[in-house]
Amino acid sequence: MRFQVLRSKNPTQPYFWRIVSESGQTVAVSGNYVAKASAVAMVEAVMRSIPRAHLEDLTVLQEPRYQQTA
Repeated sequence: MRFQVLRSKNPTQPYFWRIVSESGQTVAVSGNYVAKASAVAMVEAVMRSIPRAHLEDLTVLQEPRYQQTA
């Protein structure tokens, strides 16, 4: 996997980043950033935190038995 920092068409927030798989498929895209340095800093923060990441399955909360009734 690799991270890429790119320029968007958004004139006020022209930078974003994405994660691309080895096969070239985009697997995640960030929001936009005003400064390129901010986008790069977030990529670095995400890369540092990956070993501590875990999966949260929030679909369980969307199951009918967990839905609140009015």
